[in-house]
Amino acid sequence: MTAPQHPQYSLKWTHYSTRGGELEWKESASDFKGQASPPPFLCRWVKFEEKVEEGGERWSKPHVSTLTLHSLFELRTCLQTGSILLDLEGYSLPQIVEDGLIPPDLKEKISFVLLRKHRHQTKKPIHRSLADLGKSSNTLKNKFMKKIPRDAEASNVLIGEVDFLDKPFVSFVRLAQATTLGGLTEVPVPTRFLFILLGPHGKTKSYNEIGRAIATLMVDDLFSDVAYKARDREDLIAGVDEFLDEVIVLPPGEWDPKIRIEPPKKVPSAEMRHLGQMNGSAGGAAGGEDEELPAPHELGEELKFTGRFCGGLWLDIKRKIPWFCSDIYDGFHIQSISAVLFIYLGCITNAITFGGLLGDATDNYQGVMESFLGTALAGTVFCMFGGQPLIILSSTGPILIFEKLLYQFSKDNEIDYMELRLWIGLHSCLQCFVLVVSDASYIIKYMTRFTEEGFSSLISFIFVSDAIKKMVGHYYPINRGFKPDYITAYKCECIAPDQGETSNSLSLYMFCFVMTECDHVHNSHLHLSKKDCVKYGGSLLGNSCKYVPDLALMSFILFFGTYSMTVSLKKFKFSRYFPTKLRTLISDFAIVISILVFCGLDFLLELDIPKLHVPTEIKPTRPDRGWLVMPFGKNSWWWYLASSVPALLVTILIFMDQQISAVIVNRKENKLKKGCGYHLDLFWVGVLMAACSFMGLPWYVAATVISIAHIDSLKMESECSAPGEQPQFLGVREQRLTGILVFVLTGLSIFLAPVLQYIPMPVLYGVFLYMGVASLSGIQFWERIKLYLMPPKHQPDFSFLRHVPLRRVHLFTLVQIICLAVLWILKSTFLAIIFPVMILGLMVVRKLLDLMFSQHDLAWLDDILPDKDKKKKEDEKKKKREKKVAEPESDEEVREN
Repeated sequence: MTAPQHPQYSLKWTHYSTRGGELEWKESASDFKGQASPPPFLCRWVKFEEKVEEGGERWSKPHVSTLTLHSLFELRTCLQTGSILLDLEGYSLPQIVEDGLIPPDLKEKISFVLLRKHRHQTKKPIHRSLADLGKSSNTLKNKFMKKIPRDAEASNVLIGEVDFLDKPFVSFVRLAQATTLGGLTEVPVPTRFLFILLGPHGKTKSYNEIGRAIATLMVDDLFSDVAYKARDREDLIAGVDEFLDEVIVLPPGEWDPKIRIEPPKKVPSAEMRHLGQMNGSAGGAAGGEDEELPAPHELGEELKFTGRFCGGLWLDIKRKIPWFCSDIYDGFHIQSISAVLFIYLGCITNAITFGGLLGDATDNYQGVMESFLGTALAGTVFCMFGGQPLIILSSTGPILIFEKLLYQFSKDNEIDYMELRLWIGLHSCLQCFVLVVSDASYIIKYMTRFTEEGFSSLISFIFVSDAIKKMVGHYYPINRGFKPDYITAYKCECIAPDQGETSNSLSLYMFCFVMTECDHVHNSHLHLSKKDCVKYGGSLLGNSCKYVPDLALMSFILFFGTYSMTVSLKKFKFSRYFPTKLRTLISDFAIVISILVFCGLDFLLELDIPKLHVPTEIKPTRPDRGWLVMPFGKNSWWWYLASSVPALLVTILIFMDQQISAVIVNRKENKLKKGCGYHLDLFWVGVLMAACSFMGLPWYVAATVISIAHIDSLKMESECSAPGEQPQFLGVREQRLTGILVFVLTGLSIFLAPVLQYIPMPVLYGVFLYMGVASLSGIQFWERIKLYLMPPKHQPDFSFLRHVPLRRVHLFTLVQIICLAVLWILKSTFLAIIFPVMILGLMVVRKLLDLMFSQHDLAWLDDILPDKDKKKKEDEKKKKREKKVAEPESDEEVREN
């Protein structure tokens, strides 16, 4: 018999008591008599224990079951001496009771106890909680039903003490088919197992603990699997023994058994526990130790070197085509709306910022309009046909520096910049194709976490620093010279035009019309606004005429307010307030809500804070250029060949930036299921290089921080979980729709300018700050930096701290900090153009670390499996495959398959 894949649902266990033939219910210290009384001492398990609190009105918070070791041994004795009925045919509780469950001499009395009407904790008190107002009991049952895994089956545990028994009556029953036994269960879940324990008076606590023990075992993955497959009594006892082997004992003097232990955020799977038993590591686990080595840092088979012409590209296409349709309809989810708005605002802000800098660097041969159209074109094509559509394309700092140097070189040597740039783009496109057909992307597999974290940390810090620098450098300064005590000395007057000047007669007439008083108007101090005064030809006079309200403070309020509210709303998912769906919805739309709130605040205050400016006409930024660059006619022919040299630098830059970003996006922590396409991605980046070069648009490559933000905005968690079980990260909503919509909206932004003009720039820079900070989360390097500021006793229990001395951890982190500082210094100079060489430098430094650290230390700090262990692991996998091929499947395995 095959066990269900879902955890066992142990509905309840009940304590009965009869005295003088009358059924008596017991709960805590209170006695209730009669059928109309509250239910007895009840508990239920889906994964963790819940019990009815005193008074019978409320279920407790789910908590980890804490069992006494004595109760487990007593349970083992009960299974040894009691009756065991496996695969019993039964369709109702009376039938099961009648079919040999009870000895003939006790059948009448025990049947009377077991067949009494079962009542459950569904009656609500008058003072219902606000969360349950207007809900019927059936609604409440259905709500709890959602917490139970699909296809779950119930185990009913009935415990009681009676006055007609001299020794305990124990029976364990497994039904041949799961059957709904009327009102026995709290919700309509079919019952597969019954455990009954009735005994003489005087051992109430002992009976209760045995009931809790069997209920806890029945929701344990490994024991429930034994219970489903057991052929006899000995198999069940062996299952109890296996459970006892894994039990961890807490010393009674060091722990208060009245404390309810909170459910853990993550519990080990049955497969991991079973593997631990096979390796004999149960004792090590009890001692608080974990595995000898961590899981290796592997990038997957997508980077396997095929050795064939276009072999990797062909495999990428074969891998992605079956998912193409689902990549569209998987995007139809409300979470996608939030992701689209979030990434769209990040993209247009980046396009405007980069376009402005590019216009200054190239004398407006490329500007904001070219940046918008290029972003829309490249992003849409890549998200439609690329191998990893979750990657967001954007322009980068090194490309900007290259464009600046190229334009200056062209200007100094009287070379046509756009034509030379076109040929560099074409050569770079061809070089990308060479890398694609030769499977050159496979070299990325040699990059370790050391290199990845150095690259991603640098990009994240750039995002954070740029956001802060834009806030500090672009807004009105604080009015330091203003003295409140001298407020009477500050004035600004509008002086009318001089009457003696005939040229100002019209302006004077307008002043008269506006003021409605024309007598001696040239001597009057007119009370007009500053704009109207200048408009009608007047002049401003006074020491406060140049006064500007303190917009710096308000700008920083909008800046940090947007960031802080976004962080808070993102964490709202884990709040205790409101239903789960509402919390999730608020968390998904955290950025959109924050932007709307602070845009509304800016609108109400009516301050002159700089707003988002989007071009309103589709035309080149520079009037003397068109939308198509001709390849011939302006430069000497030999430049068409010589341009391949700077193109090589661009190719290396694009290759490294694109593929490292792809590695970060495709991390195993993101649980992507549709695979990736490193070769296919590089192919389309090369195609877009050529297309953008012909149209005079900027070049685009994967944007690390925005891509990580895209991933984070599409993460999924389990919606319905068992009581007390933490929501589990399921992966990312992999699809192409959000990326396509982001870039289509970017192209349509010209028509959305009337709406976008109300968004303050500080709000968008707050979004930039959030992207940069959020992308640092989960980076081990960042966690290790914080260890410098923590005393050892307050440091988190990281796995690498258990296995690597702290001074070695600090040394490894210091090397990374030095590398990051060098990269930052080089990035801030013209040497940023050799950014790809910097990344190669990180790989060289990582190789040198093999001389400073042992392979064991690097396995924990850099997730690299030592060569000898890697070979051992590969040999074990090979042996398992050979064994699986050599050994035929058993009948039971055939049925399971």
